[in-house]
Amino acid sequence: MQDEYRTVAHAGVHETEVNRSRFICALAPAATEQEAQDFLAAVRKEHADATHNCWAYVIGADAAVQKASDDGEPGGTAGVPMLQMLLRRDMRYVVAVVTRYYGGVKLGAGGLIRAYGGAVGEALDTLGTITRRRFRLATVTVDHQRAGKVQNDLRSTGREVRDVRYGEAVTIEIGLPDADVEAFRAWLADATSGSAGFELGGEAYGDA
Repeated sequence: MQDEYRTVAHAGVHETEVNRSRFICALAPAATEQEAQDFLAAVRKEHADATHNCWAYVIGADAAVQKASDDGEPGGTAGVPMLQMLLRRDMRYVVAVVTRYYGGVKLGAGGLIRAYGGAVGEALDTLGTITRRRFRLATVTVDHQRAGKVQNDLRSTGREVRDVRYGEAVTIEIGLPDADVEAFRAWLADATSGSAGFELGGEAYGDA
């Protein structure tokens, strides 16, 4: 698994103009290929009168799914440069659609490659990206008496508290970088005089 990747926090649009042609780049996070396709369909519907709606998306932390389309532009001049820009920026779980309204001036293959790739790059710069890092899920079980202090200590040291459940004991689910597991285990034993339970779970990604 990849240690970290970048994605967009929310959907957004950024427009550029190249030789009187309008290039409107719509970006959105997409957890699955279906979400990417749904976003693409929505943009196509909104810009049904556009000359082209070219697109690219990357799904999976390891970029397992990579797809792109030139939507009628000369082969390799739109979708591929868009995809390459996403990959160059380490973007994952993201879909980009660049809508072109033709302005009457032909750009040539090189001009199109620069325009489509550039539209995605500028949109990423303008809308901003977030880094998501791999971590281990872990469960801390502690008695009610100590639960409040442990939660406060976790938050004050920047630990991500993902869930808290109250039963006979209090179960706190957190995320830990792999490298921190042993140090955290020692800290927890010290902070609770050895009374807390600690169990490692699977792996997930969270905001860095």
